[in-house]
Amino acid sequence: MKPLEPGDARQAGRYRLVAALGEGGMGRVLLGVAPDGRLVAVKQVHAEFAHDARFRGRFRQEVQASQRVSGAFTAAVMDADPDAATPWLASVFVTGPSLKEAVEATGPLPVDAVRRLAVGLATALTEIHRVGLIHRDLKPGNVLLTGDGPRVIDFGIARATEGGADLTGTGGLVGSPAFMSPEQAESRPLTPASDVFSLGGVLVMAATGRGPFTGATTAQVLYNVVHAVPDLTGVPPELRTLVEPCLAKDPARRPSPQRILDFLGPVAPATRPWPEAVHRLIEVQDTAVRTALSWPAPEPVPAPPRRRRWFPVVTALASVAALAVGSLGAVLVATADADPPTAGANLDPTSLETLRRTDPCRVLDQVTVRDVGKLGAVPDSGYLDRCDYRTKSGEKISVKLGDQIYVEGGRPTEDLDGRPVLFTEISGSTCDASVQVPAQPELGVTALAETCTLAKTTLAKVLERVRGGAGYDLPPGTLLAADPCAVLDRTAVAAALGPVREVKPSRLRECEWTAATSLRLTFDKGYSTVPDDGSPVDLGGVTGTRHPVGDSCALSWNHRRIDATRTEHVRIFASKTGGGACDAAVAFGTALAKALPRA
Repeated sequence: MKPLEPGDARQAGRYRLVAALGEGGMGRVLLGVAPDGRLVAVKQVHAEFAHDARFRGRFRQEVQASQRVSGAFTAAVMDADPDAATPWLASVFVTGPSLKEAVEATGPLPVDAVRRLAVGLATALTEIHRVGLIHRDLKPGNVLLTGDGPRVIDFGIARATEGGADLTGTGGLVGSPAFMSPEQAESRPLTPASDVFSLGGVLVMAATGRGPFTGATTAQVLYNVVHAVPDLTGVPPELRTLVEPCLAKDPARRPSPQRILDFLGPVAPATRPWPEAVHRLIEVQDTAVRTALSWPAPEPVPAPPRRRRWFPVVTALASVAALAVGSLGAVLVATADADPPTAGANLDPTSLETLRRTDPCRVLDQVTVRDVGKLGAVPDSGYLDRCDYRTKSGEKISVKLGDQIYVEGGRPTEDLDGRPVLFTEISGSTCDASVQVPAQPELGVTALAETCTLAKTTLAKVLERVRGGAGYDLPPGTLLAADPCAVLDRTAVAAALGPVREVKPSRLRECEWTAATSLRLTFDKGYSTVPDDGSPVDLGGVTGTRHPVGDSCALSWNHRRIDATRTEHVRIFASKTGGGACDAAVAFGTALAKALPRA
């Protein structure tokens, strides 16, 4: 664990970044802190992937699927922004070394510990496969040994890097050669059985300190994976009967994760499931985390002077933002071309009520913006309060309504109609311009473009158009105009969560309550064709899907169909130390379902 460097970002969405945990082939992992104090592991994708549009599409799909995984032996994905200049995802942070680190530091695990590991990994794969994912990179480095059992990380994300040598750097080969399946090594279609082969290799490594396939070169390792008999020297007999069928070359001959669980049977409960040397590593990490949380933030690196008009840099980081990729530019005072507002409209463009009723894909669609011409909305961005646009030359411009903005130091020196403008240049390649929402200053109206000049020009046009009226059509039963913080009164919320200490909108269509149980409610756009998973629960005439995740619980349901593929979606995420999060989420969801407008 290392301190952040002065030039490093301090925020990823809603999460404050405090330390660097490590770096891998796909990205960098950092320790983050959520607004409610929970720790998260934030993975920021390397720039080589971030600049590829195909990667972003796959990353978005895989993240959405990964968020449905809720097994006890996985580190659940809590949040993500695949559209940020540096795409990221945040998962539950758990303290513990990876299996690779533990074996290298303390030696192979004893039989009982390997058996417990196998039960945990098979349970995790059952959950991952249940939602239609294949891990594709199950290896010792992606298995954490925590104080109450193993955790599988990075499930489903490896697939996002598929698509060719330009993305993977290995001719399209995704995964770790020593632990991939023969069909993966030969780039053949994969099934969940591929993960079972990897599971067998991981268990051999845990029991012996080395994988079943070794070689002097990567090519030799891959050849051995496809053709050679696995080296099981040193694997105890009681484990050999398990790993041998997992390492069958024919996927059809491998057992399913459920068959593995049936074979192993239950494991005895244990407060310290690993050898004492491993638990000492966990304690060392606990101490390191506490130390990192006490580190002061380094001073930000001052920005270099600009060629044209210099202004003090305002360092801002936007939460769950759709960020474009482009080039630097100087910030100049700019005005928008005149498009007449809707007759009779004179709305406050920074009012939460106005923004909730505004369709971000109507604000600038077929509207002319100075210097780039007429914009066209990108169909179905997947969000209710943001939209991407393209210019005739293919440049990308994004609009966000009521999303989080994070300001660190400095003061803006420019304004629009008396409103201060906050500028942020992301990764030296894009710029966003934001004005704050007076009722909730951490939220803002934002335009993102290739230069700060264009971002401000676009923002001026956005404010003008919102003031003139660019509203959603509001069909009966819609949640579009609903204030998530006001659907339930304080008494009803307290009945579900306990005495409420704080309530605040964290985004335009999202609200958070802090009580005995902390809870976040989100109205968003979901897929109507995604099959239900998790445990169904009756919410008084509405069927929700419940996903317990340690001390947290996710509950969701589709509210109103938008079209053939999308719905207005309700998501609840509750957290309560010591258990009971799902009971609180269901109680809140039951009251909410009765209070929502009928679709």
